[in-house]
Amino acid sequence: MWVWAGSFSAGRCRRSLKLLTGVLCLAALPHPLAARVFMKQEEALSRAFPPPARVERKTLFLDQGRAAKIERESRERLPGRIVTYYVGIGKEGTLGYAYFDSHRVRTLPETIMVLVTPKGTVSRVSILSFSEPEDYLPREAWLDQFAGRGLDSDLAMRRGIHNLTGASLSAVAITSACRRILAIHRVVREEER
Repeated sequence: MWVWAGSFSAGRCRRSLKLLTGVLCLAALPHPLAARVFMKQEEALSRAFPPPARVERKTLFLDQGRAAKIERESRERLPGRIVTYYVGIGKEGTLGYAYFDSHRVRTLPETIMVLVTPKGTVSRVSILSFSEPEDYLPREAWLDQFAGRGLDSDLAMRRGIHNLTGASLSAVAITSACRRILAIHRVVREEER
């Protein structure tokens, strides 16, 4: 009979077993960088503009002057000068516009869809993915306050938009995205004329 008489003591074996158990427990937890995806882009567009409406993808290339104008009007920085948006078209014409915005909330990303009416006001805000802890996730009732809002001084925290207790960074990020999108939409409407 062979007996291993190596340097592994019983105490060392228990410590290794505890370490292995800890690693396995951590591996079972959801990864902090894994976003919670509520809806994919295609599904969001289908819900926004249900059939028989059709959706057209458009791209807007902003020159430096238009980008500066958008930043000035929105009081928000643009992440880039190429903007992709979607137009919902029905039998009677344009139903609305869908813009997707990915931004950082605290340290992790969130993606939202902002639907804009043909008149240039927010129709609805939907959260597509959210990577922060769920405590910071805005509820649907809070998102509803954006409906009917245009780009004006009331589209701001503690003015027309109520703060979110315990999730103020989420509230600021979504409000900033809406301001940026509505300023971009003004340029889109100028292009369509």
